[in-house]
Amino acid sequence: MRTTRRQVLFTVATTGLTATCGPAAHALAAGASTRARRLRFVHVDVFTSTPLLGNPLDVFLDARGLTESEMLAITRETYLSEATFVFPRDPATERERGVSVRIYTPDGEVPFAGHPTLGTASVLRALRLASIAPGSRAAASLDEISLDLKVGKVPVTFRTDAAGQSFGEMRQVAPKFGAVHDKETVARLHHLSVDDIADDGPIQTVSTGLPFAIVPLKRLDALQSLRIDAEKMNSYTATQEATFGFYYLTRDTAASRVDLRTRCVYVGGEDAATGSAAGCTAAWLVRHGVAAPEQSIHIKQGVEMKRASDIFVRASRDADQIVNVRVGGYTVQTMEGELIL
Repeated sequence: MRTTRRQVLFTVATTGLTATCGPAAHALAAGASTRARRLRFVHVDVFTSTPLLGNPLDVFLDARGLTESEMLAITRETYLSEATFVFPRDPATERERGVSVRIYTPDGEVPFAGHPTLGTASVLRALRLASIAPGSRAAASLDEISLDLKVGKVPVTFRTDAAGQSFGEMRQVAPKFGAVHDKETVARLHHLSVDDIADDGPIQTVSTGLPFAIVPLKRLDALQSLRIDAEKMNSYTATQEATFGFYYLTRDTAASRVDLRTRCVYVGGEDAATGSAAGCTAAWLVRHGVAAPEQSIHIKQGVEMKRASDIFVRASRDADQIVNVRVGGYTVQTMEGELIL
């Protein structure tokens, strides 16, 4: 996840290009029409109900026939940090195993990611709802869309809120708690002092598909002013798991209805909304007694990069195990089009 999510895919439909660009566009359109493959995609902003906020995602609706190298190249073409590729199967298989989806970053495929999961499920549900009659009894069967990901089957449930908007909530795989990181070392990686780090719980790696070290900070200004020492960070992450990252949070939110302010900053960029890390955070909060089991936590992320995102998390406890990690939010469609190969 090294590419910033602040970029938005610029897509031009052939008809629009012809209308706005004159004779040169006709030549482009004629050349494009001879190509064999057109891949329909939908562009959404995830963890927001407001267009152009949240975390952007492109969902390619039928990726059958694409190679791994093509999916990687397409993801890089979008200039987003993730794109998803749907592989339709027969209805019986999809009911049993979920819709087959692969998630790519510009660096390669990942087994799981939060906003691509929620965004893809939301797109699939919206398309299916549009294909049935309003008020149809079949609509009830779309209250849950399960995705078959590399990490396993991830169900996403939907409900309609009081404003008539669709809210989706994914249930992530069971969390795994890993290494505890030294406070002084982590502080040096971020130009922080040890006193900036809160005592809510240890700086610990947690994974619900992707590993993140949860770093609690005492004050909002420390979160807002985070700076990474790139050389030290690269050396440190080289000793960790391949997709390891840090996720920073504070309970000092300056907003009564927000429980946590968070950031996901890495060498070369920042994430507007990190659903995978938010799930790890839910597990971390309940394990260390910062949140009660089943307590709904409102996370605000992406403020510093002007892509404000709202993530809602909760988790359960079963004896000494943290289970039933759920991460939810809204999704809004902002674009759609075709990729021509």
